[in-house]
Amino acid sequence: MEQNKRIIIDNLHKSYGKKEVIKGISLEVYDGELFGFIGKNGVGKSTTIECMLGIKPFNSGDILVNNYSIKKEPNKAKYDVGYVSSEPICYDDMTGFSFVEFMASVYKVKEEDYINNLNYLKNRLDLSDYDLNRQVKEYSHGMKQKLCLIASLIHNPSLWVLDEPTVGLDAFTANELSKMMKEYTESGKTCFITSHNIELVAKICDRVAIIKDGLIVGTYDLASEPRYRYMLQDLFFEAYNGS
Repeated sequence: MEQNKRIIIDNLHKSYGKKEVIKGISLEVYDGELFGFIGKNGVGKSTTIECMLGIKPFNSGDILVNNYSIKKEPNKAKYDVGYVSSEPICYDDMTGFSFVEFMASVYKVKEEDYINNLNYLKNRLDLSDYDLNRQVKEYSHGMKQKLCLIASLIHNPSLWVLDEPTVGLDAFTANELSKMMKEYTESGKTCFITSHNIELVAKICDRVAIIKDGLIVGTYDLASEPRYRYMLQDLFFEAYNGS
């Protein structure tokens, strides 16, 4: 039985002026997958995500998210997606509660679902009502990241995209987030993450792609070939240090 494709990236090219950053990436990510996207800084990981989510335009190729083209039907493509950027993006003058309420209203979340989702997520990520009643500008980096994680899941999306999600999180929260990502995909949903933590990616991901200089240089099925979990760091260094 063929798996449903949650993300299709077809021959993606992206330039900043004369500098070509993405040089023809093609990639498919399936329902129920926890997919890792790894590479050094500046090789196109975040740019690929920003193109995928319609944050940045691209030069050529196409991207289908939830079976909708991000170029032709961006609102439909993005509606069932939760996104967490590498730097927390939230409104400093809002309280935590107000920010999550705002995000829920954008996605037209029913009140009952909002209350249930919020209670579950704040407990899971250890963000108290006291903190959620404070203004975001009083938050530490880690608290802002927790808030963005909650906001990204408040509408219970089928695709969860996380760019360096564990940066700034304490060890306990990072571990809890790893469990959440695994549970999320075990329920049939899809998770796409970038991370510099190769050990984490090797432990939790089902498949991994390595990107170098705007091209995918290797894709590895860790679920079917568990030996790749132990080899991933070596494969990564080989990709960058080889000829």
